[in-house]
Amino acid sequence: MDNLEEGIHIIDHTGKIVYYNNSAEQIDGIDKEKAIGKHLLAIYPSLTDETSTLMTVMDTGISIYKKEQNFINYKGEKISTINTSIPLKNEDKILGAVEISKDITNVREMSEKIVDLQSKLYSGKNKKHTSRSNEYAKFNFRDIVSENKEMIRLKALARRAAEGDASILIYGDTGTGKELFVHSIHNGSKRRHNPFITQNCAALPASLLEGILFGTAKGGFTGAEDRQGLFELADGGTLFLDEINSMPLELQSKLLRVLQDGNIRRVGDTKTVDVDVRIITATNIPPEIAIEHKLLRKDLYYRLSVVNFEIPPLRDRVDDIPILADYFINKFNVKLNKNIEGISDDVLKLFENYPWEGNVRELENTIEGIMHIYDISTIEVEHIPTKIIKNQIKRTNIKENSLNKILEETERNLILEALKETGNNITHAAELLQIPRQTLQYRILKHKL
Repeated sequence: MDNLEEGIHIIDHTGKIVYYNNSAEQIDGIDKEKAIGKHLLAIYPSLTDETSTLMTVMDTGISIYKKEQNFINYKGEKISTINTSIPLKNEDKILGAVEISKDITNVREMSEKIVDLQSKLYSGKNKKHTSRSNEYAKFNFRDIVSENKEMIRLKALARRAAEGDASILIYGDTGTGKELFVHSIHNGSKRRHNPFITQNCAALPASLLEGILFGTAKGGFTGAEDRQGLFELADGGTLFLDEINSMPLELQSKLLRVLQDGNIRRVGDTKTVDVDVRIITATNIPPEIAIEHKLLRKDLYYRLSVVNFEIPPLRDRVDDIPILADYFINKFNVKLNKNIEGISDDVLKLFENYPWEGNVRELENTIEGIMHIYDISTIEVEHIPTKIIKNQIKRTNIKENSLNKILEETERNLILEALKETGNNITHAAELLQIPRQTLQYRILKHKL
């Protein structure tokens, strides 16, 4: 256990520390030899029976999973951890408790700094009329390059949706262009001069994400300061929550209340604050799958998906590959001071047969990589990454093998039919099949008939 990155604490039924691993020693800034044998609250004077997760499970006998705990360590440093605390029992008698702690102090500090910077950015006197948000919502509908019928339909739908305030949920594989649509919707809306803020729900632990979204009140927990959350910062504008399916369910219920009531309550506060925020969310797995696997609350889904659409993967809109390739070549010609005219027909065929698991983003990265390396007028097969060539070879082998099997099976069935019809007379069967007798004899041996 001394080799684990997580801190491990074990206390007995009196609250005295009986085990303390190396990581816990580093997190708490105390010599573990001095900690062992002392009461937990003597080592953590900023905690109480109510705020300590270990003491809470000792009192209730109920395990606590992945709960944030904030305290001041022996060096006077503010520490944030995510704790899983489990009572140790013999039948109904509690013998002690064990706790696994992950230090998230740096993550919390960085997250709070980001929110503070965003707060300064959007806290100008003319917040409602600033155009700074366009620095972040940088794409418009003209940046969505496509000739695909479904994509053209989706662009038209998104343009209409941009005119209102309804919540929007977008589903699409990674790299399909969800962010392009989100930016374009904000820039096409009446909120375009107000804040546009993005938060990836998979990037932070649940407890941190709650404070980032809703803000914190001074004294709400150890070291907490009055701090606006993203909902308050996005007031009058748009808040984009990416990978909403990664948001913990308990936090989803709080988000649902915000959508229903139009106000938020900071963590540790008692009063509410009214907010006027348009919510756009995205998921990289089908919403129905997310609901089935309890990654997304059904009632929240209905609130989020007043308008919803699915962006098809690049493999389902192969007709967009030529125009996208030209678009990216022109883009990187300017950026890299190159003069590439386009891709050859053979390269286009390779691109059209490639599955593009990374979608449009992978195509863009592929073209950018080629243009960084080669000074050429046309992108040819020899300039293409090996993985795309290998994919074509694999596809060709599969096709050939499949064709050979079909031909052999068809030949075998025809020979059996001819032999049956002629009463196994090889000469007559060969005449019926219009092949030499010797050829038929060879084929019979080959198929073991």
